[in-house]
Amino acid sequence: MHATLKQLRLIEAVARLGSITRAAEEASLTQPAVSIQIKRLEEQAGFALFQQVGRRLHLTAAGRAVVRSSRQILDELAGLDDALETLRGEVAGPLRVSGVTTTQYFLPHLLGEFVRRHPKIQPILTVTNRAKMLDRLAEHADDLFIMGQVPDEYDVAHVPFLDNVLVVVAHPDHPLVAEQPVSVERLARERFLVRESGSGTRQAVDRLFEASGLTVEPYMELGSGEAIKQGVMAGLGIAVLSRHGLQLELATESITLLECEGFPLHRPWNAVHQTGAQLPLAARSFLEFLETDGPGVLAETVDHSASE
Repeated sequence: MHATLKQLRLIEAVARLGSITRAAEEASLTQPAVSIQIKRLEEQAGFALFQQVGRRLHLTAAGRAVVRSSRQILDELAGLDDALETLRGEVAGPLRVSGVTTTQYFLPHLLGEFVRRHPKIQPILTVTNRAKMLDRLAEHADDLFIMGQVPDEYDVAHVPFLDNVLVVVAHPDHPLVAEQPVSVERLARERFLVRESGSGTRQAVDRLFEASGLTVEPYMELGSGEAIKQGVMAGLGIAVLSRHGLQLELATESITLLECEGFPLHRPWNAVHQTGAQLPLAARSFLEFLETDGPGVLAETVDHSASE
């Protein structure tokens, strides 16, 4: 085969994202341009590299072989770039980071400050739910993965860098506001709005109730923290959410914190990466930044927002 680096990058992106359209968006190309390059690669290989299953593209056996070799080649090139940047002592190049949905409230601020310090960094941020995050982890799709609950099923290293404070929230007119402090038994009888099964927040809350011999039957299961907040503000029930995502709602008094037994829960935010993976200089530098400067940067952001 006489594949170009452009073709290798495109087939890797299509395989990782499961979509020619999304790969085209990531590469800032048109969908037909990506399709043509994949078609040419298939002609060289003599095999179909993808098959359509529903709305998602899946690799064929030949496709898996091509993508596996493509990633090895691209990793070698990335390692070369990293070695050269290290010799120059310059933090630059792509930085691929993904985070679970709640990180949307603080991760862009951290990346923004890091890019201000290192203007030649090219950040690529993906925010998704935990299940898709674990898929990306298995595929080595990113350098660093920001999450609360570190998965047991993967061989990973993790660095805790920020306190994730989980609190119980309700509509300001909710009856429990007048009953504070609220016992865990009383809390378990309320209508709970929860994230999907497998969510790190949901796992932490389930463990708290199980420790008291209690279970909570979800009243509604919603796919994002934003949807849960809207449900709470609409009076549909109470919820446990990360304090990081509640600044605006608490400032406008559209949501209130409840003083409850066992809360707040404190869990760390972790930066996770595959054990043994050779992180590029950009990722190593960002990991060090998160650990040493992350909390201070976010504290300054909160203080600035409060003063405006």
